[in-house]
Amino acid sequence: MPAILPQSICIMRLSAIGDVCHAAALVTRITRAWPECKITWVIGKIEYELVKGMHHVEFIVCDKKHPQAKAKLKMALQGREFDVLLMMQVALRANWLSTVIKAKRRIGFDWARAKEGHWLFTNCRIAPKQHAHVLDGFMQFADAIGVPKQPLAWDIPIPEEDEQWAHEYAIALGTFVIVAPAASKAERNWTAQGYAQIMRRLIQQGITPVLCGGPGPVDAQITAEITALMATESSQSPKATETSVTVESSKSEQENHVEWVNLVGITSLKQMLALMSHAQCVLAPDTGPAHMATTVHTPVVGLYAHSNPLRTGPYLTIKYTVSVYEDAVEQQFNRPWQSLPWGTRVKGKDLMQKIDVEKVWAAITKILQL
Repeated sequence: MPAILPQSICIMRLSAIGDVCHAAALVTRITRAWPECKITWVIGKIEYELVKGMHHVEFIVCDKKHPQAKAKLKMALQGREFDVLLMMQVALRANWLSTVIKAKRRIGFDWARAKEGHWLFTNCRIAPKQHAHVLDGFMQFADAIGVPKQPLAWDIPIPEEDEQWAHEYAIALGTFVIVAPAASKAERNWTAQGYAQIMRRLIQQGITPVLCGGPGPVDAQITAEITALMATESSQSPKATETSVTVESSKSEQENHVEWVNLVGITSLKQMLALMSHAQCVLAPDTGPAHMATTVHTPVVGLYAHSNPLRTGPYLTIKYTVSVYEDAVEQQFNRPWQSLPWGTRVKGKDLMQKIDVEKVWAAITKILQL
């Protein structure tokens, strides 16, 4: 522990949802150990909607795509200097924005993990660590400033009205599994056919699949494909009922024997998080909702092909991950991932199609004890 505790800490982590979930664990560690320390978190506007309200944290929302983003951030921080800046994002844009943040110590990643000139914007570095999960890497920033170890936790608050909505909705649904089918890029998504098959099997077990996701075009596209497949099944069997509901209509729809629910683009991030806390498990590719579920200790079946789940998988339930990453690395680089730089990604539009439905179902049945 340092001789003099920092009185003010600035954190630069703008995006994305999954990484912000990991960063929230770091922030929770600091606030629990040093509640008197003033923490300022520079964060993206979408990501802020998930973590806003965290105790002992001042948020400065920065729209990195805005042409005046740097000037706005400079104005928001005018006249301030922090004891420590934790530079937890290596992207060039984040590095560039950080130049308006005044701090005595500017701590960044070690040489192996620094990219895009990251080292030029820091004067201290965290310790090297081979094969670290992203969350563990973030925790190294706490180690670097002497924050005492704390039990892993995420103090992400959920408004009472969202908690109440999720509680009532969960009662209406009964036993349910959340399917968050969309990653930020379509090539990282599993197939609509695969999701539909899993959803049908859940329905056969008396479990309600609930589609969740954001309002973006990638989410909309794969949701439409899944919906079409489920509708086809519905036309072939009178027992299968495609149902798309709104938040307000959940109770009445449940009375009409809802077999699956589509909430994609409907819920806020806080509502989705609240509902995840009631789910039996979450099925998702390498995407933000997988890490959101982890923050409320809901098991996740993660689907991976492009990135190593040991680095970016759902932190508490990596053992349930279904991954073809190792095979994809061997085919593309002709050597195992252990011999490549940590974080190496595999390229290819059809890699996720290699994930086997039976392996996904086996992981879900382990969690649900079917």
